[in-house]
Amino acid sequence: MAPPSQVQWMAPDDQRNPTNFSKYRKLFIVFAGIICTVNSGLGSSLPSGGTKYIGEHFNITSHNMLVLLNSVYMVGFTAGPLIFGPMSENLGRRPVLVGTYLAYTFFTMACALAPSYAALLIFRLLAGINASAPMSIISGVYSDIYADTTIRGQAMGLFLYITTLGPQAGPMLSGWLSPISWRWPFWAGFIIAGVGAPMVIMLPETYVPVLVQRRQKKAKTVDDDDDGADSPPRPARTRLRDIYGRPFAMLIEEPIVLSTSLYCALIYGTMYLFFQAYPIIFQDLYGMSTGESSLAYIAVILGATASYGGFLWYSPYHAKAEANGEPWAKIEEYRRLPLACAGAPLITIGLFWIAWTSYKSLNPILAMVGGFWFGFGYLLIFLSMLNYLTDVYKQFSASAQAAASTTRSIFAVTLPLATSSMYGNLGVHWATSLLGFLTLIMAVIPFAFIRYRDFIRGRSPFCQRLGQGDIAFYAEPVNAREALTEKKVETDPNRDGAVTVPPSRLESNSEHV
Repeated sequence: MAPPSQVQWMAPDDQRNPTNFSKYRKLFIVFAGIICTVNSGLGSSLPSGGTKYIGEHFNITSHNMLVLLNSVYMVGFTAGPLIFGPMSENLGRRPVLVGTYLAYTFFTMACALAPSYAALLIFRLLAGINASAPMSIISGVYSDIYADTTIRGQAMGLFLYITTLGPQAGPMLSGWLSPISWRWPFWAGFIIAGVGAPMVIMLPETYVPVLVQRRQKKAKTVDDDDDGADSPPRPARTRLRDIYGRPFAMLIEEPIVLSTSLYCALIYGTMYLFFQAYPIIFQDLYGMSTGESSLAYIAVILGATASYGGFLWYSPYHAKAEANGEPWAKIEEYRRLPLACAGAPLITIGLFWIAWTSYKSLNPILAMVGGFWFGFGYLLIFLSMLNYLTDVYKQFSASAQAAASTTRSIFAVTLPLATSSMYGNLGVHWATSLLGFLTLIMAVIPFAFIRYRDFIRGRSPFCQRLGQGDIAFYAEPVNAREALTEKKVETDPNRDGAVTVPPSRLESNSEHV
């Protein structure tokens, strides 16, 4: 056994290790994460189909003021991941997910009871801040419980598929309920969140560094002669600075994180722009009602569903090729990025399709079909590139996802605010085509990741440290190479593959870079 002065890493066969949870317990965790994600996405677009009725009730005539109903929620998505992603790596996944879910549920109810438009916007902001937590944490949860990259990728695929469905369902829900009362969509959102609350509350902790810390505290291991005398714990202020600064550091220092964030942000912002542009196309141009125009989002859902089917086909195809020793399958980038290479042109095709089939003389269904191609490409991009972030950055994936989530939320806030001027000045055809040209330029990113993979990873500080044995999975921030050479991390010869760390050096995942 390890000396009492050292905290032992969970061995591969330890049943308390989340990767050894039973199949059904893992499925429970997956679906609890899906519940968080459904409500997060649904809330983001919940008022979209009812802005007309909200404006009439509160005497709001400015289009941009009504756009704020979605934008302030997305402001929460901008700030929240920078807090909750690193917080989950410091306090654990469970308290952050459960706390934010309950807060989101409360503030959604508050929206339904809002006495004024200003109060409604404040409640939307607070709901959005709390709803942002799953966007940066769920990928980390799935990485905690699934060591197998194929299974983890499938779980992540389901998560990302749901992130597409939720926002599309919001305008349909409010499009049909708002004529009854503008408050009803929020009551519906509150009820849906309330139904899922018990499952979320029962989520277990999955983050191993926190579980190991709890073991150390429970055992109350105290040894005045341990290595902590030579390596005192870092000050809390420094530790927190490193933890909460990591998403910013990754966004600045990591080209993979920056490029992925910008590309996903563009198409994510475009999706939220459509919540303002679709009424212009299908209500103003074609004269459809709010309920009827909301049916256009079904095409996006169908495209995303077809995309998810393609993802489920490719994952086992790659796994089989890897098992057979195919050279191409051994390259990490080919695990995910070929799907992004397929999805990139579909995004552009979908946008140009919508742009040049939106004529009053043509059946509106023809323009709606463009949404199918957009949804197909959109989810392929997200499934592949966000899974790629998790694969590349492993235990730092929550911080990488937080950086990506914040960046795309900034676009989701700002792009919809430009809808009125874009479509007013350029018209439906060229405004939508402008988005198509931008996505065409960004489409080179997944191809570049494959072509220049060695060059990009070789200059990544995080990838270099992860390549040195993942030794910082549970330890205080230290230089990885220094820890190996000076033997600050010790191997217990009595436990195969078990690594021990002095208690003074034990922290949550916070590799210092």
